[in-house]
Amino acid sequence: MRALHAVTLHTPAQAFGGPVRVAVNLTAGLADRGVESRIVALGSGFDGPLPDHVDGRPARLYPARRVLPGAGFSGITSPGLLAGARRLVRAADVVHVHLARDLVTLPIALAALRAGRPLVVQTHGMVDPSDKALARLLDAVAVRRVLRRAGAVLHLTPYERRALDAVLGTPDPGNGVRLVNGVPAQERRPRPPGPPRLLLLARMQARKRPADFVAAAPEVLHRHPGARFVLAGADEGELDGALKLAASLGVAGSVEYLGALAPDAVADELRRAHVHVLPSVDEPFPMSVLEALSLGVPSVVTPTNGLADDLSRTGAGRVAGTPGHLAGQILTLLDPAANDRASAAAWQLARTSFSLDAVADRLHTLYESLV
Repeated sequence: MRALHAVTLHTPAQAFGGPVRVAVNLTAGLADRGVESRIVALGSGFDGPLPDHVDGRPARLYPARRVLPGAGFSGITSPGLLAGARRLVRAADVVHVHLARDLVTLPIALAALRAGRPLVVQTHGMVDPSDKALARLLDAVAVRRVLRRAGAVLHLTPYERRALDAVLGTPDPGNGVRLVNGVPAQERRPRPPGPPRLLLLARMQARKRPADFVAAAPEVLHRHPGARFVLAGADEGELDGALKLAASLGVAGSVEYLGALAPDAVADELRRAHVHVLPSVDEPFPMSVLEALSLGVPSVVTPTNGLADDLSRTGAGRVAGTPGHLAGQILTLLDPAANDRASAAAWQLARTSFSLDAVADRLHTLYESLV
């Protein structure tokens, strides 16, 4: 079986975040089950020719071109990809589109429908009700058609399914399938030595709330003067504000920014962290938390994180009800005994509930039923 995975953008700085990581993990898991998978996406930011792989997985990347200024990821495309979409989907037995409202994944999905290829759509929380003019136009022209006619529309949580129903304007047309994200099994990391190291692993974007992370520093430093607050991820406009806040609070010397990290460096930084902190809001199913769990790193998240209930139920992390509670929840996990218990629970949760093997098995079965 041959599968085509379409995702919007791949860059050295991992600018598109979680959907690319999910595509890489799924294609790796499917390869172990005899599925020949290839990723198609735009590529940007590379020195020299675009690579023929994404983190080791076979890929066809097209040069990104901005056609709609000010529209973010929705405003980039490639004439070559648009011209070749029909050929790409006809070479596959099943087309798996990591769908966003953009000019990359939508054309691939529409081409699959026109070619009669089985279509699996996975939105990663990126398609929800919106008042933006471009979103409403794309919904009317293409998104609703794709969601109705796809063989399967994958959702992570009931909340995401309700959001998709709201976009459709009708209940699930019968093609909804729940599939959680999975992570490869890892060895549990021992609790790191030295002063506490707190890690925010996310794009420096408004929804990720890096300033809330920095705002927790004074209270934590009062108890642990040597603690380090580490931010890692591509800057999308919020870094300067977070660093200025650190200076105004007098904690700039305890805050550092590592920039965007390669996948191997992500795992290394997580192993060095005592606690992973993600103060973002309306986060459907963050890969950074799953990657932390797989290594046994406890996380602190907000109530609107799709993994909050799992962390709270198992003791694998803590949930901060408000930004002001973030420091207190971090401090509970800096107690050595509490950190060890949470680490063991995190590692076990990843292996039982979010195993890539289990996710790949279910997706493989779904592909076979559609083909």
